[in-house]
Amino acid sequence: MAKPKEPAGAAPEPAHPKVAHAGNDRLGLDRLIFFSDAVFAIAITLLALDIQLPATEGESVSSAEMWQMLASLLPDYAAYVTSFLVIAFFWIGHHVKFRSIVRYDGVILWLNILLLMVIAFVPFPTRVMSDFDNSAATIFYAITVAAAGFLTAAINFHAVHRGLIDMDSPEAARMQRPWRLLIIPAVFLLSVPIAYFDTDLARYFWLLLIPLSRF
Repeated sequence: MAKPKEPAGAAPEPAHPKVAHAGNDRLGLDRLIFFSDAVFAIAITLLALDIQLPATEGESVSSAEMWQMLASLLPDYAAYVTSFLVIAFFWIGHHVKFRSIVRYDGVILWLNILLLMVIAFVPFPTRVMSDFDNSAATIFYAITVAAAGFLTAAINFHAVHRGLIDMDSPEAARMQRPWRLLIIPAVFLLSVPIAYFDTDLARYFWLLLIPLSRF
């Protein structure tokens, strides 16, 4: 049977129709996003709570001593800022992806759970890195962040491969270039051999994420 002609002036059908989803699926996806946001927020909060002044003998502390104590926490401040920005990178990526992901399955759920497990763990290697200025602490931190990066890329790849994204969303084209998501784990893994020779240089190497994040 011939297809009926469209009335004159009718808008053409989109090349990629939007992915339909039931109300229950929308509720489940919203719960996944809300839970993820809560874990990201808790992880960032724990970073700040982990900064503590050194123990003092007696109750009286002069202003000069207080400034010395605060200055002694410079490694803690640096570790806090580093991890805050790293977690922020992952949250932004998560936020952007789930604006395009309109359906989910069991694999997405578990990949997201594993990602949140690593994000919630970040405050511990942060504490180790601030307490110990050596290659082992730096490598431990880099491997943790790289693991989160690979899990983020896995979520992206699975969502695109299984058709769980809305192809008409603004970020759909970017999600189909998964190599972008390998930038974070690549930078941190490349810093591992550098850390064997110079821990400070390895940590400065992570700053490459700032210009590379534009791609």
